[in-house]
Amino acid sequence: MHLLIVEDEEKLAKALKKGLELKGFAVDWLPDSEKALNRILLYRSEYDLIILDLMLPGMDGATITERVRKEGVTTPIIILTARNETEHKVDLLNKGADDYVVKPFSFDELLSRINAVLRRPAQQKPVVLRVGPLEMDMATRVVRKNGEEVPLTLKEFALLECFMRQPGEVLSREKLFDHVWDFNSLSWSNVLDVHMKNLRKKLGSDKDEPLFETVRGVGYRLVGEGSIQSE
Repeated sequence: MHLLIVEDEEKLAKALKKGLELKGFAVDWLPDSEKALNRILLYRSEYDLIILDLMLPGMDGATITERVRKEGVTTPIIILTARNETEHKVDLLNKGADDYVVKPFSFDELLSRINAVLRRPAQQKPVVLRVGPLEMDMATRVVRKNGEEVPLTLKEFALLECFMRQPGEVLSREKLFDHVWDFNSLSWSNVLDVHMKNLRKKLGSDKDEPLFETVRGVGYRLVGEGSIQSE
C-alpha cells in the first residue's frame, strides 16, 4: 500500500512516516500544499490513501480535498484536524473526506482509521486474493501456497499483493517501485531484483512451472488467473 502524508509539522510527519513504514506501507511526505495538490492530480492512481492536515499554510486541507474531488480523484482521504465541532466534521465529509482524526491522536487510532477506510467496500479492497496455488488473506496478512503458510517480509508481502491484484499482466519496474517503495527510492538500484529473487525462492517457483516471468527491459508478470473473495 502506498500512502501520501501532507503535513507541515515536520516532527509529526516524520513520526507518522516511520510508524507507517514499520507497518509495511510505502509512504511519501510533502509539507507544501501546492506541491501536494499537484502530486495528487499528477499521480492520482499511485496512492491508496492520503493523510491530509487541515491547517496547512497557503491552501488548507479542506480546499485540497474539494479540488481533487472536482477533478475526479477518488483516492481515500483522511483529514487531520484540531477542531472537534460536529458542523466542522460534517463539512469535511461533505467536501469529500472519507474520515477525520482529531488532534492530538494516538498512532494506533490513526492506523485503525486507515485500515477501516481501506477495507470499505466502496474502495473494492478484497479480503482474499487467489492466483493459481497462491492465496493472500488481506485481513490477517497471511500468504499460503497450496494451503501451506509462507512467511514473507513486509516488502515481500506488498510486492506480491501488487502482482496478485493484476495477475497475468506485465508490471513495469516503475509501477512496482511506486506501489511498494516511497517516491524517493532509487528505481535504478537492484533492490527490486533482490526482493523478486527472495519471493521466487520462498514461493518455490521452478523452471517447469514458474510463478513469475521476467519480461526483459520491462518488468515482471505473475502467471495465472486470479479470483477475489470479499467479506
